[in-house]
Amino acid sequence: MGARRVLVTGASRGIGRAVASAFAAQGDRVAIHHRGSAELAGELRDALPGDGHTVVQADIADPDAVRRMVDEAAEALGGIDVLVNNAGVWFHHPVTETSYEEWQAAWHTTLDLNLVGAANVIWCAVRHMPPGGRIVNVSSRGAFRGEPEAPAYGASKAGMNALGQSLAIALAPHGIAVGTVAPGFVETDMTNEHLKSPRGDAVRAQSPFGRVARPEEIAAAVLYLASPEAEWASGTVIDLNGASYLR
Repeated sequence: MGARRVLVTGASRGIGRAVASAFAAQGDRVAIHHRGSAELAGELRDALPGDGHTVVQADIADPDAVRRMVDEAAEALGGIDVLVNNAGVWFHHPVTETSYEEWQAAWHTTLDLNLVGAANVIWCAVRHMPPGGRIVNVSSRGAFRGEPEAPAYGASKAGMNALGQSLAIALAPHGIAVGTVAPGFVETDMTNEHLKSPRGDAVRAQSPFGRVARPEEIAAAVLYLASPEAEWASGTVIDLNGASYLR
């Protein structure tokens, strides 16, 4: 298999950074998307093995910016073989402790980026994707387990699971497979505050392994779903939570 052209959203840090690094390590060319982390994205591009990598910027919640960004990535790479929908946000907004205005803002912002934005990236990327293409969405254990402190996040990820399954059916006739990974807690910037003691001990204890995931473990599953051999896994949601939640 030759070098593939891969677009990873939210790739400047955390899971996205590990995913971009994993694709580049196997010889693929990567478009590193960021919203406002140009320096981090540029550092990653320069550190990746191989050449032909590029950096693209957009606020995923902005439909016009999404279309421009995906087109720029496709032009720089010569098309898109793999899309990894990883960009996302998490806001603390428990229903009994949040004002109505804050509640509205949390829902709009979260859904616009995590769900509608991801759907828009897919729509745009499919226009550049040949048969054999792969779409991998990064969901969350919270889609199944619930997110009591961030219900919009849990709902957005449940929506992403349903989106992936719907499009797995819709895109199969075009030779494009769609898969989803649903991580639990992962050591990233987004979860750093949650993992500090004493709360961090309780979070790690959720898994019988007594730890949380490493970004590289999530990237390994993304690489599988993006592989040619994973066509028959289209529509799948892979739980990556260290047996902290079973369904």
